[in-house]
Amino acid sequence: MAPNAQGRALPRGPHGLSPDEVAQSQRFRLLTAMTDAVAEKGFANTVVADVVARSGVSRATFYKMFRDKEDCFQAAYDMNAALVARFMEMGLEELTGDERSSPIEKLERVLGLYIDALTSAPAVARVFLVEVYAAGPEAIARRRASLDRFVDIVAATHDGGIGLLGTRKSQRFAAEMIVNAVSAAVTNIVGVGDMDELQELRKDLTDLARRVLAAVATAERP
Repeated sequence: MAPNAQGRALPRGPHGLSPDEVAQSQRFRLLTAMTDAVAEKGFANTVVADVVARSGVSRATFYKMFRDKEDCFQAAYDMNAALVARFMEMGLEELTGDERSSPIEKLERVLGLYIDALTSAPAVARVFLVEVYAAGPEAIARRRASLDRFVDIVAATHDGGIGLLGTRKSQRFAAEMIVNAVSAAVTNIVGVGDMDELQELRKDLTDLARRVLAAVATAERP
């Protein structure tokens, strides 16, 4: 096993794990290794050998699980995107039924969790926001799907027409504008590798969201 292999390779001989558990462990290590390799070397410069060396999983096993580098990258992207989205959703669920929290406070909570998720995992942030665009049309389609899920989460902070926005249509439009602006700002920062600046962006993103919501609400008035 390579010295920088992700996690710990399964021991040789009996280990008490079922075949499914072994496969799950191997798959997770390969996806984690792909994430770290692409974050460090870039998608174009990453090869299957990098992933195998980092994961401690054999090349034969890699090709049993994935067709090629692109297939593995897409699976890694899906895993990371789902984790980030679920992190935000759980934060929003904690505020469900909390009448003391305004829609904008819920939105601030969601955006803060998004920033926390990215700053706590710089490799994931780089793959999630930057390198995905070098990985071809299928990966970019996955990025589009993850942005749509982000829009759903942001729109849910104003569910029920509470607060500035009164219709589902305007909720969705405002959420799309907020997500597009947040994504652009965060991607630029991650692209240059200044992860410390992400936390400093919190207040600016909330202020931006307030302005977008106010503009949409104004447009809604007769």
